[in-house]
Amino acid sequence: MNTLFPEELFARPRRELAPGATWVPDWLTLEQQRWIAARFHEWVNGPVPIRAASMGGHQMSVQTVCLGWHWRPYEYTREAVDVNGNRVLDFPAWMVRLGRTALVAATGDAHAGDDYTPDTALVNYYDDAARMGMHQDRDERSRAPVVSLSIGDTCRFRFGNTSSRNKPYQDIDLASGDLFVFGGPSRLAFHGVQKVYPGTAPEGCGLSTGRINITMRVTGLGG
Repeated sequence: MNTLFPEELFARPRRELAPGATWVPDWLTLEQQRWIAARFHEWVNGPVPIRAASMGGHQMSVQTVCLGWHWRPYEYTREAVDVNGNRVLDFPAWMVRLGRTALVAATGDAHAGDDYTPDTALVNYYDDAARMGMHQDRDERSRAPVVSLSIGDTCRFRFGNTSSRNKPYQDIDLASGDLFVFGGPSRLAFHGVQKVYPGTAPEGCGLSTGRINITMRVTGLGG
């Protein structure tokens, strides 16, 4: 055993960045990551292809495929009216269960996920050059927590405050398998992705290049 550099020195502990915002590193196993990555490849070949949305006339560098509801800036619809008009894939039951389990893991409360039923997921793909500016997730009527999962390359993630895009904020590195949950007082915190670290995806995660980020939400739209 190496007493000078023990394993605990390099561990990434669970961490609360702000009330309601919790980071749980290495939450998904490699096998789980690989299975979800395989589903991602099915989704992008589904009725609505992956695409980069446009905001303010500028195309985002991140590409997105949606489940349950189709998102475009400031609105959710069942049909991808800005892509090909097709209805998006249904939100999978296994992802509802995963979201509930994630809330339990993040909060330590065995009942935290009891009433949580996400009905949409934005599945974002980041290549080496993709970024995501500081923004709030406020297109949902519901303020239920957002559950975020990362697979593939590590990214520099910035989590800020609820008032502005400016400081105070914290920068962390989200790696493959990491869980991040934000709800409660942090539900409308500004957040974004500053950069992606190419070539950092672990072998066996199901993604050789780039990063997948799945964010589960409750739209509050019903129907």
